[in-house]
Amino acid sequence: MEANLQLLLYASLPLLFIVLAARSHFKSKTYRLPPSPKPKFPLLGHLYLLKGKPLLHRTFHDLSKNLGPIFSLHFGSRLVVVVSSPSAAEECFTKNDIILANRPRLIMGKHMGYNYTTMVQSPYGDHWRNLRKLATLEIFSTNRLNTFLPIRRDEVNQLLRRLSKNSQNEFARVEIKSYLKELSFNIITRMIGGEKYFCEDVDNQAEIRYSREILLKVLSQGGVSHAADFVPLLRWIDYDGYEKGVEALSKKKDKILEDIIDKHRRGQSKNSMVDHLLSLQKSDPDYYSDTIIKGLMTVMILAGTDTSVVTIEWAMSLLLNNPYALRKARDEIDSVLGLDHLVDESDLSKLPYLENIISETFRLYPASPLLVPHESSADCKIEGYDVPRGTILLVNAWSIHRDEKVWDDPLSFKPERFESGISAEPYKLMPFGMGRRSCPGSGLAQRVVGLALASLIQCFEWKRISEEEVDLAEGRGLTMPKLEPLEAMCRSRDIINKVLA
Repeated sequence: MEANLQLLLYASLPLLFIVLAARSHFKSKTYRLPPSPKPKFPLLGHLYLLKGKPLLHRTFHDLSKNLGPIFSLHFGSRLVVVVSSPSAAEECFTKNDIILANRPRLIMGKHMGYNYTTMVQSPYGDHWRNLRKLATLEIFSTNRLNTFLPIRRDEVNQLLRRLSKNSQNEFARVEIKSYLKELSFNIITRMIGGEKYFCEDVDNQAEIRYSREILLKVLSQGGVSHAADFVPLLRWIDYDGYEKGVEALSKKKDKILEDIIDKHRRGQSKNSMVDHLLSLQKSDPDYYSDTIIKGLMTVMILAGTDTSVVTIEWAMSLLLNNPYALRKARDEIDSVLGLDHLVDESDLSKLPYLENIISETFRLYPASPLLVPHESSADCKIEGYDVPRGTILLVNAWSIHRDEKVWDDPLSFKPERFESGISAEPYKLMPFGMGRRSCPGSGLAQRVVGLALASLIQCFEWKRISEEEVDLAEGRGLTMPKLEPLEAMCRSRDIINKVLA
C-alpha cells in the first residue's frame, strides 16, 4: 500500500509542473473561451461527462442545446472546443484552415502512426504536404483508381454470388454486415498488396488467418483515444496497460506490412499499390522509404475499410424501412441499364436517385460523426471566441447534418431533398471533412459504396425479417456502426443467372 502511494506521489510531480505551467500561461493572457459546462473537476476536467456515454456525438449535441453551437471542455490538461453549426465549421476551414490543420498527438498515433509521420497523424508542414501529394497523385487519382477497377468489380461479383447461393428460388435470411466486411477488407488488401484475406481457399492457411486477425484488431482500435491521452499521470503509470498493449499490437502490424513489402521486393509482383510505390522507391529511396509506404498502407486499412461497410449497411437499413425508396432506386436502375446489364462504376453517374440515397445516408449516418480531430498551431478566433494554441477542435458533423435550422425535417429519410443539389452551401454536409485535411480517399469511398449498393439493389429483392422496422440504434465506435448488425431477407432476381452464371 505504501509503495503504491509513494509511486502516485512521485508520479504527481510532473503533473504538478504541467498544471502550474498551464496556469501561468493562462494568467499571462486573458482568453474569452467558448462557454463551458459546470462543474469542472481538478485534474480530470470534464472527462466525467463522458463516463457511460459512448456516443460522443450525441453527448456533444445535447451539450450544444444548452451551451450553444460552440463550447469548450477540459479533458484533463487539454482544452477541447466543439463546434456544431455550419457557420462555425466554415470559419474553421476557411479563415482558420491553416491554423487548425494540425492533429493532436494521441498515444495511438505515436505507435500505429509511426511516431506521427503518417498522412493522417503528421502535423501540417512540408512532410504532410509531400504525403498528401503522393497520395493524391499515386493512390487516389482517377487513373490509379481506374487501374484497380477490376478488383472492385470482382469482389462485388463474389459478394453477389455468395448471397445468391441460398436465395435462388425463395427468400433467405442474411446478416449483411459480415458480407460487407469481407467485400471492403478484400478490396483494400488487394489494392494494397494483391492478396485477399477473406476467402474460403485461404482460411486454412495459418499465416493469412493470423494476418487477417491482427489487421482486423488494428482496424477496431485505430484512432481510439484513452484517458491517458489527456491526464499525464495516467500515461506516466501506463494506466490499464493501455500504451503497452497498443505498442505490442503496432509491432505485430508492422511485421505484417514489412512482410508484404519484402514479398513484393523479391519479385512476387501482383500489380498492387505496394508494387507501384516500390518502383518509385528505386528512383527516390529517401522519399519513398519503407516507413512511408507502411504508413500509407496503415492509412488505407484504417480509413478505407469500416467507413464503406457502415455506410452501405446504414443505406440498406434505411431502404428497408422505406420500401418506396427501395422500389424507386431499383426501377431507376432497371430503366437506365435494362435487365441484362450489371451495373458498373461508369453507370453510377446515370443514377441520380441512387446518388441522392447515398448523400442522405451520409447526412443521417456519417461514418466519421466528429470528423478527425484538429489542433490549433496558434491562437485564433471562432465565432468571436478565443481558441488558444494547442486546443483540440472537434466538428460535430452529425449534429450539423441534423440541425433543424439547416435541414427541413432533418430526422426523416428523404433522398429527394438532394434533387436541387447543395453545392452552394458545402458546410451543410461534410461526411469526408472540409479544408486542406479533408479525406483524400473520398473518391474511392464513393465508388465502393455506389457500386456495392447499386449491385445489391439490382440483383436482389429485399424485405425486412418481420413487420417491425429495422432498429436504427447506433453502436459505439469511431465509424458509428449499427448497434445490431443488419439482418434482412433477400431473393435473387433473374439478372443474377443471366450475367453471373
